[in-house]
Amino acid sequence: MALLLAVAMLFCFAGCGAKDNEEKADLKVGFIFLHDEQSTYDKNFMDAAKAACEAMDVEYAQKTQIPESKDCYDAAVELIEVDGCDIIFADSFGHESFLIDAAKKYPDVEFCHATGTQAHTAGVKNFHNAFASIYEGRYLAGVAAGLKLNEMIDAGKITADKAKMGYVGAFTFAEVMSGYTSFYLGAKSVCPSVTMDVKFTGSWYDEQKEKEAAQALISGGCVLISQHADSMGAPTACETAGVPNVSYNGSTVAACPNTFIVSSRIDWTPYFKYMIKCVQDGKAIDTDWTGNIETGSVVLTDINEKAAAAGTADKLADVKAKLLDGSINVFDTANWTVKGEKLTTYMADVNTDAEFAKDTEAIENGVFYESKHRSAPYFDVEIDGITLLDRNYG
Repeated sequence: MALLLAVAMLFCFAGCGAKDNEEKADLKVGFIFLHDEQSTYDKNFMDAAKAACEAMDVEYAQKTQIPESKDCYDAAVELIEVDGCDIIFADSFGHESFLIDAAKKYPDVEFCHATGTQAHTAGVKNFHNAFASIYEGRYLAGVAAGLKLNEMIDAGKITADKAKMGYVGAFTFAEVMSGYTSFYLGAKSVCPSVTMDVKFTGSWYDEQKEKEAAQALISGGCVLISQHADSMGAPTACETAGVPNVSYNGSTVAACPNTFIVSSRIDWTPYFKYMIKCVQDGKAIDTDWTGNIETGSVVLTDINEKAAAAGTADKLADVKAKLLDGSINVFDTANWTVKGEKLTTYMADVNTDAEFAKDTEAIENGVFYESKHRSAPYFDVEIDGITLLDRNYG
């Protein structure tokens, strides 16, 4: 009798394990995208979603053109109730509050969100934020830009005092400010005379406004353009004008073969694999997850040798190694000033509230530590050498 019971228990355990494996295989992920594949920003997420889900052998569904409104909540509900998704991921900052509402309604579903700021204070266990140290990627892209400026100076195309870059930004938010500042500091590390003008469009994706902003910057004397906006507006304006360009979220070399230098981007594949594996294994997803160069989350595209300065690849490899070993810190306060003074202390707005109160000391041992206290950027310091031609807070 004992033997029969043992055999029965063995079959039970084997059956239970098979059922668990079946449940894991049936896991489904739902993705909510602000735009569609025409947006370089969203296409970057879409490519990663496909790569991760195929690698992890899980199904996925997606919703595109979902604005930062209650439409996000409705899309999440449909992905859960109609498509049967176990994990929901949304890719835009303004999706966050609606995703939190959905997370509260569906406590058995995991909700993950890019670029958000509230997970560490919201108290919703199944809601998580994720980002990456893209400021390191932008710093590297800035080094490539600075080398190009040096090449132009050496060739007599510009003088050192005319080494002015332009930057097309979406909003005057910390995420954008952190990005353009790290890009500038990368350029400044190799081209000390560089300055930069910034224009804001007030939209993450508006091809005409981005094109017009780039054109205005070029007309204002900017000899190289970069961006934190999601369309081809700025790159195509640069190609038309013959002005070197550093893009974002992917290569634009096909459309801009003569002016595209390099692009930095976040590869979201490692995070998507991570969140799927956590759910499969019944483990908690980090409240705030920050990828970096080491995790494969911060990457550069191939360098366009036709437009880049000679020696760019070797220099970027050297700087990348120093970022990895910690001998270079992007926001080392020894390398920048504010109104002529070095910062020794700075209270950052890390814990989101209606008053945007400064609540967390961000500088330690002479370095502003970005993305240490939450995954989303909070560097919003206006440093010397960068001029904001306008402002747009949305």
